[in-house]
Amino acid sequence: MFIILGMAVITFLTRSLLIIFFREGKDLRKMMALTRFVPIPVLTSLITPALLAPRGHLDLSLGNEYLVAGVVATAVTVKTKSLVLVIVIGIATILLMRLFI
Repeated sequence: MFIILGMAVITFLTRSLLIIFFREGKDLRKMMALTRFVPIPVLTSLITPALLAPRGHLDLSLGNEYLVAGVVATAVTVKTKSLVLVIVIGIATILLMRLFI
């Protein structure tokens, strides 16, 4: 419940800042620079707990298929920058780990 409330507050604050900047007549480029990287920390705050503690407790072992798939997907992202390939390889990593480990 706290995650939902926290995300609601973050969403409200980011939208409010946009309204304040438009009302005060600030330059659009300044506003875009402020909000350009908002999705990165929001997605990180959602994904990190799922990767590091998928069952409610910290699991940094190689048996944590979500963490292994996240590391593999990150490596594929850095190497190829192909969203489709990242998704396919991430899902394939989890599937293979569940079948063979």
